[in-house]
Amino acid sequence: MPFIPHTEADIQAMLDSIGAARIGDLFDEIPATLKTGRLSAVPAGMNEMQVARLMSERAAQDAPLLNFIGAGAYEHHVPAAVWQIVSRGEFYTAYTPYQAEASQGTLQVLYEYQTMMASLTGMDASNASLYDGASGLAEAMLMAVRAHKSARRILIPASVSPVYRSVARSIVRLQNIELVEIPFDAATGTTDFKMLEQSAGNDFAALVVPQPNFFGALENVDELTQWAHAQGALAIALVNPLSLALLKAPGRWGASGADIAVGEGQPLGIPLANGGPYFGFLCCKQALVRQMPGRIVGRTLDMEGKPGFTLTLQAREQHIRRAKATSNICSNQGLMATAATIYMALLGADGLRRTAAASHANTAALAAQAEGIQGVKRAFPGPHFHEVVLQLPAPAPRVLEKMLAQGVLGGLDLSTHYPQLGNAVLVCATETKTASDLQRYIDVLRASLNQP
Repeated sequence: MPFIPHTEADIQAMLDSIGAARIGDLFDEIPATLKTGRLSAVPAGMNEMQVARLMSERAAQDAPLLNFIGAGAYEHHVPAAVWQIVSRGEFYTAYTPYQAEASQGTLQVLYEYQTMMASLTGMDASNASLYDGASGLAEAMLMAVRAHKSARRILIPASVSPVYRSVARSIVRLQNIELVEIPFDAATGTTDFKMLEQSAGNDFAALVVPQPNFFGALENVDELTQWAHAQGALAIALVNPLSLALLKAPGRWGASGADIAVGEGQPLGIPLANGGPYFGFLCCKQALVRQMPGRIVGRTLDMEGKPGFTLTLQAREQHIRRAKATSNICSNQGLMATAATIYMALLGADGLRRTAAASHANTAALAAQAEGIQGVKRAFPGPHFHEVVLQLPAPAPRVLEKMLAQGVLGGLDLSTHYPQLGNAVLVCATETKTASDLQRYIDVLRASLNQP
């Protein structure tokens, strides 16, 4: 809390009232062997004025930078109304809505969120959000294995975010689930179908289909979905939700649609904030609802015929199911889902389309201008959304460092995870970028390449 009003006399009066000599007596059940004693390496506390001065100096170090990095965390405009509403006490301090009679507002927001996400993805049902997109992908994999019952292998393209692949592998490996990586085509940056065909006839539970993939390239989602279903496996759509304002919804991929749609909800009204918090969304077909982790909020009528909201599915470990629970991730990032609901309600379908279209147009314009610099070219010239890979005629880390010195975040160096791409950077330009911003990027990139 920002201000604690208790004086030493107040504290002593409270201790006297309960019969304790000092605050330490309240924790006498902790064994002495577990207590650390005084923290000699921790400096003395500061007063209010000193703390305010320190934090102001630290804040001043965060100089504004012109950001052209995406890679899963996107700088979109967030209307002021979103967090003005979310910050109200009714939402900001609300806990898990176990008591429906006391949580109607929270439950209604989550119901609206589910409705919007199911509509956006073309799926039958949505849960009430998960921790983040990466862990959400792992949950989708666990769903697929439970539904398939026999196979414990998942096919995942190398064009899926390396962070997502790492997180998913960490979560599922201890359940003896194997992730089989499928290489990407060096010419297109999309899943290499010839390499995928080598897994035909093998027993696997699902194929992950990213759209767009980590490089921003658009996959042939219809063909991949059809192929997975022909093998008796599920298709897991890993999608950027903003892209669905323009692209075909996962529920319409192939002849019968993807089975599960999952991704990161950060583009829907969540600002960049030093790593989070974000939230994961997960939607599925009706046949898989019982395998879905987390909660589903339903709309019903009370005894007087008035509409109300309640938790209709909450198959989590503390809700009796224990070992049979579909998930043990206990944070559903409800506050972030609330922000996304308000963001989508404010923009509407047309606003989402305009935001997605502006982001795509800016990225396309940036790539075209960058290719006007000698030695710079797009790695994958095919259809894309939101992001592109640029190959540079100089070491990418050095170029990005020089751009940073001039106040521009020039992109993500891909050499660590994709050394085969050479001096490549992943760049993104959202609707927040102006023509002058794009020109500044080009000027700074050209100057950084020309510097020795």
